[in-house]
This record gives sequence, structure tokens and C-alpha cells, in this order.
Amino acid sequence: MAARDIIIRPIVTEKSLKNQEDDNKVTFEVAKGANKTAVKLAVEEIFNVKVEKVNIVNTPDKRKRLGRYVGTVGGIRKAVVKLADGYSINLYTEG
Repeated sequence: MAARDIIIRPIVTEKSLKNQEDDNKVTFEVAKGANKTAVKLAVEEIFNVKVEKVNIVNTPDKRKRLGRYVGTVGGIRKAVVKLADGYSINLYTEG
């Protein structure tokens, strides 16, 4: 898998932004089959940073309903990447 196929998108929430400011951790949605080593190499290749640690979380599917119709929304695989000291990733532009 190529690096751009492993990292799908950054996850920008209040909690992930607080982790980025306080602990230098960045959260990404990653491909279902990606492991910690593949995520580490992909982030280092794309953003030119040094990765210290990677944690991966599988979020479960959720049931949603609209009236009498019931369906599911697929879960995602998230990776929380801790960057080494002195490195940072700017996920959004200020303006």
C-alpha cells in the first residue's frame, strides 16, 4: 500500500485539537488493513516528521434509523500518532 492509501484523512475534533496542543498527538482516519508500522512510515513519509508512538482504535458500526427504516453507519479505524519533540503538523490554515 502507498502512503497516501494508508492515511485517509485527519480527524479534527475538539478532543483531537486539545491532544495536538497539549501532548503533540495527531489523529488520522486510516485504512482498515493498516498496522502501526505502516501508519508510522506513512506519516513520516507524507509530513516529514519523526513519529514516536502510534495507537490504533477500531470504532464499531452504529445503528441509525429514520422513521421505520433502520440502517448502519460503518465504523472507522483511527490512529493517534505521537510526534517526537520538535516536530509538528499543521492540519488547518488559520484565517
